[in-house]
This record gives sequence, structure tokens and C-alpha cells, in this order.
Amino acid sequence: MVQIRDAHLGDLPALLDIYNEAIRTLTATFDLEEQTLAQRKKWFEKYGGAFPLIVAEVDGKAAGYGSLSPFRDKEAYARTTEVSLYISSEFRGRGIGKKLMKEILQRARDLDYHTVIGSITGGNESSVSLHKSFGFEFAGCLKEVGFKFGQWQDVHYYQLILDKEKTKG
Repeated sequence: MVQIRDAHLGDLPALLDIYNEAIRTLTATFDLEEQTLAQRKKWFEKYGGAFPLIVAEVDGKAAGYGSLSPFRDKEAYARTTEVSLYISSEFRGRGIGKKLMKEILQRARDLDYHTVIGSITGGNESSVSLHKSFGFEFAGCLKEVGFKFGQWQDVHYYQLILDKEKTKG
């Protein structure tokens, strides 16, 4: 059974393992070197309040996590947020991403965000499919903006405007 809950400091080693695995094996992050626990602690401290960090737990083990982060620093972007999800390879394909996305989008609504942005590296069709299943729409592509695994990577932006959902009634 999957339990979705707020992350706590005790989750940090597991979240670090999930993220470092992504650095080593995926283009989902453009970090090139594995992070240390101290680096991830600074990252962790940025979350809470308007920027939740949640964990999917399976049988007492962190299987993945999701977060909302500031989209840009300027004040006018205050009601726009960026979503991130990472799932351990051990737990991929079990619907954990859907559960995390459902919860983090509810948190975005509760926090009165207007729009949620998903940044997806080109070729990550499972992430595109997940975002589209929640109503995200393609908003644009930045070509060859990251260099990882010996090749240039595109970043595709997907957007979900939450206020539209309220007016659908």
C-alpha cells in the first residue's frame, strides 16, 4: 500500500538515494555529479509552507517524492509553481507517480496557485504521459539547453492552469 505524506528530515537519506540514482541514470535532472547529504539538506530546507515536499512510502520505504518549487524569482510569478517528481527505479511502473501527482496538484490548488509548470527532458514519454493525464498541455520547447550523457537535451514545458478547472464547474 502506498502512503503519501509530508517529507520529514528522516527521509533525507532515502530521498538523496533516489535523486542520486536519477543523476546517474536519467536525464530528468541536469545535475551531473551526485549530491552529498549536506547539499540535499540545504535543498530540503527550502521546502514547507507554500512549497510542499511529499513522499510516497511503500512498506515503510520511501519509493518516490514530489515537490512544488518557485517557478521564477520575480514577484509576478508568485502564483506559478513548478512540479517535480522522482521515483526510485525499484518502484517505477506501480502508479506511484500518479498518486504523487494527484496529491501535489491538490496541494497546489489548496495553496491557490494559478498555474503549474512541468519541465520534461525530451524523450521522457512516461513523464509526458503522466502530465497529460492530469490535464497538462504542451507549452513550448527549449532546444539543446542541457548537455548530459554525451548529447544535447531539449526541455519541454507542460502547463496546467488550475483556475480553468474552477470555471469548468
